[in-house]
Amino acid sequence: QAKKYVYIMTPYLVIDSQLLNEICFAARRGVDVRIVLPHIPDKKATFAIGRTYYRRLIRSGVKLYEYTPGFIHGKVMLADDRKGIVGTINLDYRSLYHHFECGVLMYNVPAILTIREDFEETFERSHLVSYEDYERMSIWYKAAGRVLRVFEALM
Repeated sequence: QAKKYVYIMTPYLVIDSQLLNEICFAARRGVDVRIVLPHIPDKKATFAIGRTYYRRLIRSGVKLYEYTPGFIHGKVMLADDRKGIVGTINLDYRSLYHHFECGVLMYNVPAILTIREDFEETFERSHLVSYEDYERMSIWYKAAGRVLRVFEALM
């Protein structure tokens, strides 16, 4: 439902087709969709799976950022300076469907603008992943990520 922007920060991007479609649709209809992910993973298999979504997301207009100073573990979502969620919810199958993850939903509170400032600082310290960056990834790395997607519900 966002009109202007959706910012997402997550350490893991292992999403189902419905959420992937919604994110891509938002970007295609002109919403500024940005996702911040770690540049240095803590779980290499999960990281490889997450990168299998890059091609479709980038082609749909989603801006993907990798936090270059290291691993980022924030689980934050903001939309239109009005709505925000901060909590323990990863964007992966287990967190969304099996675990009892927690999040604080904020609506029209001053903290949202503070969190947006943090996002802006994080974007500056992150690498905007281009389609060319994705294309330069090894074919073997991309293939490994695709194979691992078979097990994504377990990760």
